[in-house]
Amino acid sequence: MRKVDVAVIGGSAAGIAAAVTCGRHYPDKSILLITKDRQVPIPCGIPYIFGTIGDPAKNVMLDAGHKKPGMTILGDEVQEIDRDKRVMTTAGGEEISYERLILATGSKPIIPPIPGVEKDNVFAVHKNVPHLGKMLERVNASSRIVVVGGGFIGVEFADECRKGRDVKISIVEMLPKCLMLAFDDELCDVAEEILRKNGIEILAPDKVVEFVGDDAVTGVRLESGKEIPTDMVILGIGASANTELAERAGLETGPTHGIRVNRYMQTGDKNIFACGDCAEKFSFFDGMPSKLKLASEATREARIAGANLFSTRRMNRGVIGTFSTVVDGTAFGLAGLSARGAERKGYDIAVGEAEAPNRHPGSMPGMAALRVKLVFERGTGIVIGGQIMGARSGGELINTISTCIHEKMTADDIALFPMGTHPALTASPVMYQLTNAAEMAIKAIRSS
Repeated sequence: MRKVDVAVIGGSAAGIAAAVTCGRHYPDKSILLITKDRQVPIPCGIPYIFGTIGDPAKNVMLDAGHKKPGMTILGDEVQEIDRDKRVMTTAGGEEISYERLILATGSKPIIPPIPGVEKDNVFAVHKNVPHLGKMLERVNASSRIVVVGGGFIGVEFADECRKGRDVKISIVEMLPKCLMLAFDDELCDVAEEILRKNGIEILAPDKVVEFVGDDAVTGVRLESGKEIPTDMVILGIGASANTELAERAGLETGPTHGIRVNRYMQTGDKNIFACGDCAEKFSFFDGMPSKLKLASEATREARIAGANLFSTRRMNRGVIGTFSTVVDGTAFGLAGLSARGAERKGYDIAVGEAEAPNRHPGSMPGMAALRVKLVFERGTGIVIGGQIMGARSGGELINTISTCIHEKMTADDIALFPMGTHPALTASPVMYQLTNAAEMAIKAIRSS
């Protein structure tokens, strides 16, 4: 029997980050990372395999054939966990004893119970390199593609699959607008305008009622009665926690069906931790269960779990939710709550917006407009959300906004933000979008 101090099950974002964090905090401990896939794709990079990158092998986070400092990698699948004995059994017949165990088993794509979903050329987005290779072959052979779901995954797939191909792409979204779960209407409208400009058809609000065809899909029938001919369907409607192993081990799951954990990422078994998409989450804002599944959130939880294995050192304050994407060169990002989301939670809000070039003067190379929208709780002036749209540099600014939310900064705090600026790198200090949006919100708060 193999004996290890720490075993980590799962080789994607959470598993790798948890193992690395454990090695940093407890360098004397032996660490075994167990993954059933020899190659693990970078989750957020998957849509870009179908356009910008062009090859699943160029989007790999982990290769089990490469030795990682401070850890041993086992290419196998854990099938059972005996919690009393602290022993795991793998598909390969190996028994492994552990002192501490981290479950980072991730998520699996949601496959809706729509008639015909089992037909050939209807693809869910599995995080599996051979599967993604088959998807790429089908994309290359298709003249018509239907993407089901107009969230981040669906929009990114639609935008990438059109690149370098003569292909007709349609997005079917049941909400009135694409990206509506994340952004306020004005950002959704701009994103849809860009998609339509590039020839992508948007069918919203509408929903799929049947995938038509014999063995292979030939069409998609919608609730509206419309039928779209197609060679291929991509399901981009989200993911669910992969908790089968945990449930077989008798661990409890929560309201969103993730593995129940406390604020230290510890399960009901003091020797087992869970992090990433498989773990239950709660909102930073109101403590309510959250279904958000993000690689960035997975690694944050992993850094908490890995640090707490043998001594409590870090605590989870909840999910803020920080997203970003790019549609044909235009960046979109959200941290925390949109104005619509905040009002839905019952907040009385004040909003401040500012737009300016991301370089100064505007004639500098690389200049693009960047718009910032900040949402504050009116009574306290504390920031609870922010959105960006425009220049790619906004991808890092949305992370700054997330930090402001995490530290519960007020509009005055942000208005006095000690920024550093440079003509080739940022907006002018006079026109700096973050501080000016805060100033506009202060004006709205004080005029109410």
